[in-house]
Amino acid sequence: MNNPFLELNKKRGVLLAAHRGSCGTNVPCNSREAFQVALNYDADIVELDVENSSDGRLFIQHPGMERIHLRMYDSIRNYPSDFVAQLKLANSDSVPTYNNIMRLEEALDMLKGKAIVNLDKFWRNPDAIAKLVRERGMEDQVLIKCYIKDDQLNDIETYAPDLPFMPMVWTEDDGLERFKNRKMRWVGTECLFRSDKDPIASKEYIEKMHAAGKTVWANSIVYNVKEIIGGGHTDDISVIEDPEKGWGWMADRGFDIIQTDWLFHCDYFLKKTERRR
Repeated sequence: MNNPFLELNKKRGVLLAAHRGSCGTNVPCNSREAFQVALNYDADIVELDVENSSDGRLFIQHPGMERIHLRMYDSIRNYPSDFVAQLKLANSDSVPTYNNIMRLEEALDMLKGKAIVNLDKFWRNPDAIAKLVRERGMEDQVLIKCYIKDDQLNDIETYAPDLPFMPMVWTEDDGLERFKNRKMRWVGTECLFRSDKDPIASKEYIEKMHAAGKTVWANSIVYNVKEIIGGGHTDDISVIEDPEKGWGWMADRGFDIIQTDWLFHCDYFLKKTERRR
């Protein structure tokens, strides 16, 4: 099955993924408004997190972040969908907004034909998520991921062999051997690295993946300062010191996709330096 990112890369150059949309101040992450801002700022991919209610309905919410994003101290998994649908998202100061938590089907309908949707936490509800994607004919407009764990990989083979898939891999990747005989639509790898010297961050690895028709994804986001996932080439260094040290390095290294929390600034820089169109 084909890799939908290849033609998009030829057309646009480096692709940008908006982490939980493009949010800040009074625009909550993982909200309809954050997704609209991401579209306004020319995102190619919108990343969002999926969690389920106690009765199995799917909502856009990062598991474990309810205290910050919803001002509640419990998981939405413990509440029925009618209750969850009434919850209001909080802004960056943890003040409630008028923004309701979104259902997954609402987000898919909003983003269909406008951006690829990276369905994070897919492994928590693989069957239900895959069904919603197929109902909307979005098999070429989503991306699913998981860690290199047998149970998660088996679920992808069972429930989503037709959906574009990237494993999230630390340090070193043997994917060309690991996935070639699996029944899954493996389109590339999300590369997680602590150092430029990690094999998965090397030009040799990236060139090998490109030769096989695969896409390589890197993260400039800083989700946890104790666990940097893109070496020293972060959003922080890009906006505080020099974007060449962050986004420029990733583009020149050969990464096809950069996930960022500073979408507008990253897009402007890459277009200005002719790394993106």
